[in-house]
Amino acid sequence: MRIRTLAVGLLAGSLLLTACGKQGTPASPGGDAAGTNTAALPTYTVAQNVDLAGSPVFAKIKAAGGITIGVKDDQPGLGFKDPTTGKFGGFDIEIARMVSAGLGFSEDKIKYTTVDSAAREQAIANGQVDLYVGTYTITDKRKALVSFAGPYFQAGQGLLVRADDNSITGPQTLKGKKVCSVTGSTPIQRVRDQGLTEPGNIVEFQKYSQCIDKLQSKDVDALTTDDAILKGYASQDKTLKVVGQPFSQEPYGVGLNKDDKVLRDKIDDLLQASLDDGTWQKIYDATLGKSGATATKPTIVKY
Repeated sequence: MRIRTLAVGLLAGSLLLTACGKQGTPASPGGDAAGTNTAALPTYTVAQNVDLAGSPVFAKIKAAGGITIGVKDDQPGLGFKDPTTGKFGGFDIEIARMVSAGLGFSEDKIKYTTVDSAAREQAIANGQVDLYVGTYTITDKRKALVSFAGPYFQAGQGLLVRADDNSITGPQTLKGKKVCSVTGSTPIQRVRDQGLTEPGNIVEFQKYSQCIDKLQSKDVDALTTDDAILKGYASQDKTLKVVGQPFSQEPYGVGLNKDDKVLRDKIDDLLQASLDDGTWQKIYDATLGKSGATATKPTIVKY
């Protein structure tokens, strides 16, 4: 791998979003929390006459006149579909919009397709989506099936529990507890591989919102996934809290066809430019940063 250093790729402090005890108005589904942070989303200049010779995926989307991007729709502050307006919002969605503009596609040329975690690699390989931007952790196992641009964000695995439950304080206290996450995610695999709880206590669903329902109904004791996702839920619902410190590194990448190096390099260049010119920071400040939490810039890796 050839690394282009931008800055340290870890989030400052232990917070990505609003801490569970923070007072004030919770974040909205799209990540627009009320408060002193009035940062606005940046605008993206749509590139003209983009030509990526040797990229089969770009040739496909250019011929189609539009780009299809796989996303999540149930992650506050990251990728969320407003049930009232039907519009998508959040940090991941803005990264997708920024990249699309750099490839020559305006907002009205983007089709968002919700793809659950377990189906991401297949959706990319089958051409169901051209890119995937949705809390997609870069792992060696996944790199055998798809490729990644980025990472554009660094998260870490955490635990979400009910606010009145003081029995879970970190991964070392999960024995005998029912733990929920989504099928195909790295966090649930880590729980299984490390034996953090008994196999019969591991509960999997297709969406995080299903785990939230089970947590609130006391059918499970904890939801585990990336702390960025968990703190989005906690910022909306004060009956929930994030406990302990992050116990993994989860670098988020833009997923794409394994053999399309030309497109991957172009997206890396676009991410690099957004970090250099301040666009990345503006996106963060207007989405995840609405809570007042700060983040440093990630480090792009040429995979």
